[in-house]
Amino acid sequence: MAEKIATRAAYGNALVELAEKYPDLVVFDADLAGATMTKGFMKAYPDRFFDMGIAECNMVGVAAGLSTCGKKPFVNTFAMFAAGRAWEQVRNSVCYPHLNVKVIGSHGGLSVGEDGATHQCIEDFAIMRAIPGMVVLCPCDGHEMRLATEALLNYEGPAYMRLGRLAVETVTDSIEGYTFEIGKASKLVEGKDVTIIATGMMVQMALKAAEALKAEGISARVLDMHTIKPLDEAAVLAAAKETGCIVTTEEANVLGGLGAAVCEYLAEACPVPVIRHGVNDEFGRSGKAEKVLEAYGLTPEKIAECAKKAVSLKK
Repeated sequence: MAEKIATRAAYGNALVELAEKYPDLVVFDADLAGATMTKGFMKAYPDRFFDMGIAECNMVGVAAGLSTCGKKPFVNTFAMFAAGRAWEQVRNSVCYPHLNVKVIGSHGGLSVGEDGATHQCIEDFAIMRAIPGMVVLCPCDGHEMRLATEALLNYEGPAYMRLGRLAVETVTDSIEGYTFEIGKASKLVEGKDVTIIATGMMVQMALKAAEALKAEGISARVLDMHTIKPLDEAAVLAAAKETGCIVTTEEANVLGGLGAAVCEYLAEACPVPVIRHGVNDEFGRSGKAEKVLEAYGLTPEKIAECAKKAVSLKK
């Protein structure tokens, strides 16, 4: 059985595993180490961990300063606070001078569940994607998260990465030919009738949707778009030309995120039918994560339905 682990937990483990190899790594948290899973790093490397209290804006500013001294700061808090409360500091203190600070937003999306609409950040992709020079990542599972964390340590510049609260099945470690590179989509399943472009935990759902579609005689390609910005335009263009229609799926508002990025590019490069699947511009609500996802249609069944609609729109 595949490992089931939350990407926030895999990230926390990765920080500890990579700390010795990257002595310039320093970790900041805003009084949430137990939730963001930086607590392991805090215990193992207390001299390289800084709990800034509930002061996210100040945390980003201090991290920006340390980056100018050769450190590799990772700042951690909930996605809602990283993309919301501290956005001005991220924009002006980190991205404008293009400093080497990684902003980590935990508890992104509706799968935060019982925390409700105030904490179910569905806008972070759009908000962070709009900042010039900002890289935006959303790994889908524990294996990919570990690789993404090290990739960010080797990337010089600002980046935002979303973590999830919910434990999810690890799928990328068993896919033949899988590789991780910032800005390059991973093709998980080949297909010729439609392409499903997914990010985060929707990748696992896209794989299940592809299996269901296969049983109905529809061949669905699945792209794991772990990097929302910069978008892998080559992979998107190839998908549009080779399959003729696309479904994007994300645990985020369909306005401004992955779906928007794909549509913006294809409108100029290769117009084909695109169905955007995600949260349809509405706030979340409190409930068990699985039930909330189901209530908003973030399911394999809905992805498959969107795929069939996309196929029907092909000329």
